[in-house]
Amino acid sequence: MNRLITIFSIIFLIMVGFYFLVLKPEKYVEQDLYATIMQRGIIKVGINTDARPFGFYDEKGNVQGYDADLARYISQYILNSPNKVEFIPVTPSNRMIKASTGEVDIVIATMTITPQREQIIDFSIPYDSAGQGVLVKSNSKITAISDLAGQNVGVIWGTTAEKNMLNLVPTANILGFKSYKDAYIALKNGDINAITSDDTILSGFAMQDSGVKLLSKRYSREPYGIGFRKGKGSKRLKQSIDFAITDMKQKNVLVRLHKKWL
Repeated sequence: MNRLITIFSIIFLIMVGFYFLVLKPEKYVEQDLYATIMQRGIIKVGINTDARPFGFYDEKGNVQGYDADLARYISQYILNSPNKVEFIPVTPSNRMIKASTGEVDIVIATMTITPQREQIIDFSIPYDSAGQGVLVKSNSKITAISDLAGQNVGVIWGTTAEKNMLNLVPTANILGFKSYKDAYIALKNGDINAITSDDTILSGFAMQDSGVKLLSKRYSREPYGIGFRKGKGSKRLKQSIDFAITDMKQKNVLVRLHKKWL
């Protein structure tokens, strides 16, 4: 199973790289994304919608969460209104493709900045960071990551958790899932013994359900960034968003968002 997940990740990166480097979709690469957004009057934001407290639907069907609020602040900076955002659901396995093909202008979806991903898409400066954690049932005897040896551990396709687990506990049986919800259901049903992912996301499940708990130790530190399609067409938009993030840091906006949601 470990080998299958690794092969899946490699194939995914090859497909996206081939699309960019070989097919070279000029209509996306050369177009000034900032100018397109200004002309359209709407910024299309790819966001996780099953990753509470970062992105989720409320009881009225509206997208809420840390990343959703951040997107609205970005919209305020660029379009002078927090309401000129079109949220488009993405998953960890398709978010880079959607950014690369222009289906979304930017991705704000708890995406860790890594050297491998920077070969495929561009990133803003970091706006927050997370640590890799482990979620288990409250009555589980698992107390540390070393206890995951030989256990069934769920990861989300397209996240950094898979690679980290292969390095930290190579004897764990890693099972991939399309969404955080699917992994959570598998944990509750006893199909897996643990989920490993960003602590900021796993804590959302622990806050809502006393039947699960987040182990105290963190096993990595990973910066979150906003993703864009790679190329000079994103340069002005990246500069604008980097400025907005810097300003939000100086005015403690990000601190307030962190306290509100996390």
